[in-house]
Amino acid sequence: MFKKLFGMKNTEVKPKEESILAPISGKVTELEAVPDPTFSQKMMGDGLAIIPTEGVVVSPVDGEIVQFFHTKHAIGIRSKTGAEILIHVGLETVAMNGEGFEGHVKEGDKVKAGDKLISFDINLINEKASSTITPIIITNGEIVESLEKKLTDNAVKGQTELFRLKVKS
Repeated sequence: MFKKLFGMKNTEVKPKEESILAPISGKVTELEAVPDPTFSQKMMGDGLAIIPTEGVVVSPVDGEIVQFFHTKHAIGIRSKTGAEILIHVGLETVAMNGEGFEGHVKEGDKVKAGDKLISFDINLINEKASSTITPIIITNGEIVESLEKKLTDNAVKGQTELFRLKVKS
């Protein structure tokens, strides 16, 4: 209110570094191991993938939902640094047309790290799609100065650090 009264501009400074947490619990693997060239050849950007042990996706950062596919299999989040993160649940899951997926947010929503975004049925994905492996991609890599990746066999959603990211000044 003080800023409005005195005509001051919002001078909120974007952070230059941030921690990106695992959006799903499971085994973390290199993107190159994803059996889909769109992801393994990093056509959409760099990142990691998780083989999920449960069907819940949480926000890996504080940010805003910038895209939520109508089939609820993929979601895009813009973090406080401006990094855009795509979480793509499973492979060839778009063909499921939303079956087995439940969204808990919508485009434009502000989210905090750990907020539930999507619930999904792992067994149904195993039955109807080619894989449950879930790529987590930084789609606007041009703003990234450095991306430190962390591999682990048992990432915990909303707790385990997946990336340490630094954006260009």
